[in-house]
Amino acid sequence: MMVLYSGTTCPFSHRCRFVLFEKGMDFEIRDVDLYNKPEDIAVMNPYGQVPILVERDLILYESNIINEYIDERFPHPQLMPGDPVERARVRLFLLNFEKELFMHVSTLETRNAKGLEKEIAKARAHVRDRLTQLAPVFSKYKYMMGDNFSMLDVAIAPLLWRLDFYGIDLSKNATPLLKYAERIFSRPAFIEALTPSEKVMRK
Repeated sequence: MMVLYSGTTCPFSHRCRFVLFEKGMDFEIRDVDLYNKPEDIAVMNPYGQVPILVERDLILYESNIINEYIDERFPHPQLMPGDPVERARVRLFLLNFEKELFMHVSTLETRNAKGLEKEIAKARAHVRDRLTQLAPVFSKYKYMMGDNFSMLDVAIAPLLWRLDFYGIDLSKNATPLLKYAERIFSRPAFIEALTPSEKVMRK
């Protein structure tokens, strides 16, 4: 059985929980205290971070790598495109999300820290502006890739869930994006994947 070592408030772990529930398979989630990590986390992942997926002799880390493995191992419902060209495009988008959105997460997680107000304000502005640029896509399409729910939706969902929590206010221009977010949040797998700590992040 697959075991996912997961942080109860970690957006990257949230992605992996979402995929596991979307696939509807047997797995175990082990909650990790992010402020007091057990020693075996550093043994399994040299970067000392979660999520970590363990299946027999296989140990994987990094949420996008874990999720792609799960998708190939359990192909239904398929979250990565079957076509190599489309798959490569999705991977580029995933990289884009990491570099333009999720690179700000560690700063936003310290939102109450003293002396970091400028960095936090800058991170909020970056995320707000990038999401606002994405918004028009959802005037035309139900999901990132048109009508089909995919790994791109999985990847961005934890950030959208945390907008209130991170103190990011989107303008009316981003209304299509917010409607899209509600479509994702209403998926049974998304609801199941939420930890009690994540449920209270949204007003």
